[in-house]
Amino acid sequence: MVPHPRTFRSIGTLLLSALAFGFPPPGAALRPDTRVPGVVIAHSPAATRQYIGSPSLAALPDGTYRASHDLFGPGSTLNRTRVFASSDRGLRWEMIAEIEGQWWSTLFLHRGSLYLLGTSRENGHAVIRRSTDTGKTWTTPADASSGLLLADGRYHCAPVSVVEHQGRVWRAMEDAMGPAGWGTHFNAFMMSAPADSDLLRASSWTFSNRLGRDPGWLGGRFGGWLEGNAVVTPDGGIVDILRVDSPADDEKAAILRVSADGQTVTFDPQRDFVDFPGGAKKFTIRRDPSDGSYWALSNHVPAERRRGQPSRTRNTLALIRSADLRSWVVRSIFLQHDDAATHGFQYADWQFEGEDIIAVVRTAFDDDGTGANNQHDANYLTFHRIEGFRRLRPIG
Repeated sequence: MVPHPRTFRSIGTLLLSALAFGFPPPGAALRPDTRVPGVVIAHSPAATRQYIGSPSLAALPDGTYRASHDLFGPGSTLNRTRVFASSDRGLRWEMIAEIEGQWWSTLFLHRGSLYLLGTSRENGHAVIRRSTDTGKTWTTPADASSGLLLADGRYHCAPVSVVEHQGRVWRAMEDAMGPAGWGTHFNAFMMSAPADSDLLRASSWTFSNRLGRDPGWLGGRFGGWLEGNAVVTPDGGIVDILRVDSPADDEKAAILRVSADGQTVTFDPQRDFVDFPGGAKKFTIRRDPSDGSYWALSNHVPAERRRGQPSRTRNTLALIRSADLRSWVVRSIFLQHDDAATHGFQYADWQFEGEDIIAVVRTAFDDDGTGANNQHDANYLTFHRIEGFRRLRPIG
């Protein structure tokens, strides 16, 4: 595995370079996983049949970090999330909580408290928890006044952006109550709440209408949409930008328009599918506070590597940028491995930190056992830092 040479050209110290490439810091004991790029937060060998899912990352005001992930696969209970803490800028991590009944969740900071917003299990209820001690203990969503937001069906989401805009907190979600199976059954919607309200109360939240797929879109090659991002547009609106399941090489994202009151989402298939490198896989979009541009870490598939199903090709992680949410440019190949069958750098969640980007990645990679079960069934959660990301020039 050789990261792209542009990825770390701005890193100014040997220590950070060593961490980026997976080598231990000076004085640290050698570990069997030191070949893995990044800093290993968690490892779950393939033999456990419990795979690392749903990475999420929060940076706290005191300079410490919190990360979370769930466990999926036939050896898991499909309803458990773990929370980790780092007090040294991501060099070392420790698990501080394990939560039953939390899944597919976004970790985010709001009004001095930490929250987890997701589902209760695979395709479970929509739930939210709050921690007032930086992630060690969490509330229990027992009813509509304590975090149980939607209990009327099957819900789906991923760790994506939660944004505060015009006095409201916004988060995209899907239900899984459409026809047929995976992909086709996802209906997209937006949820929002007043920023100064009690986010644990279901009555605080507004839920929009829900939009399902039309199988005729994209020339009949539209499988469905999922894992949407709430994003503030250049003109101050709110949209839901979703991953698009399609077998086509020219990967797309879908932009759903959200009304100012959060009650209505609409979609125009003639103009609101946009080219998006890596759009067939999950991505997180965030807006740059320095200039209003947009960035994402995505599983872009370079032309020379297009020899498999786009949605399962996850062995390249790219940093991409857009000025308007419609035209996206690859700025750097961040991580890459020649093998696409058992190696993947996927589901990246990340944050701005001054001139850097910090990220957590669901990583399928070699270990001292059999390695990952496949590129999808990750055996590691890893932490990464991209220094001076704005200075990276576009590829091509």
